[in-house]
Amino acid sequence: MDIAIILGLVVAFGSLFAMMTLEGTAVTAVLLPAPMILVLGASMAVGMAGGTLRDTLAAFKALPSAFLGRTTKPDATIGKLVSLAETARSEGLLALEIQAEEEPDQFLKRALQSVADGTDGEELRIMLEDEISTSDRSARNAARYFTSVGGYAPTIGIIGTVVSLIHVLEKLDSPATLGPMIATAFVATLWGLLSANFIFLPIGTRLKRLAELEVERMTLLMEGVLAIHAGSQPRLLGDRLRAMVPREPSRRAKEPRVTETEAA
Repeated sequence: MDIAIILGLVVAFGSLFAMMTLEGTAVTAVLLPAPMILVLGASMAVGMAGGTLRDTLAAFKALPSAFLGRTTKPDATIGKLVSLAETARSEGLLALEIQAEEEPDQFLKRALQSVADGTDGEELRIMLEDEISTSDRSARNAARYFTSVGGYAPTIGIIGTVVSLIHVLEKLDSPATLGPMIATAFVATLWGLLSANFIFLPIGTRLKRLAELEVERMTLLMEGVLAIHAGSQPRLLGDRLRAMVPREPSRRAKEPRVTETEAA
């Protein structure tokens, strides 16, 4: 599990609470139910109104992955594909059917099964590309929901503040209470900005990034399986797949390159 989002949110909220403590502001001063209910509830509701109910349910279904989602290292994926290429080269493509039965990754499982079934290379590429595209659209829809909610939240916070200030103006005959009431009115604006920048937008951005990484992983698997289908030499396949992965220049320079002559 990548703890970037958890660490980031903890530090962000910790910084806010540290500021409030240093300025002598009680944390309970901003933990007011009314503005929190308005901002959080209305923001998610208008986010739902901007799409479909199915989009909203899919977004919340994807929410745990923002915190618990695992990212597979490219080296592990490349190592698996090279091993499969060695199996196919020594035992034939039909041997991949056994590998497919033991493969937990459903995308790779279907790809290997298709190769073992003798599917044409071009047809296999089209099928895998379609599956990657569908998976990417689904993940980006979930990210888009939280991003849109993050866009609505600050404005809804202002609406809450305006409503509270209307109530304040009704109490002008009680000057002693105006200060606390005005301070309370601005809590809605605070929660609008806070929820957008500390919660919704980071979650949306995180889901989008995870979607990009998943597409990269699936693309790597697709290219590897297609190369295996075409009979690519294992070492050459590994070198080709590593070239597809962004790496630090210093690390790339240390990696050996395999030429066509050496691979033969």
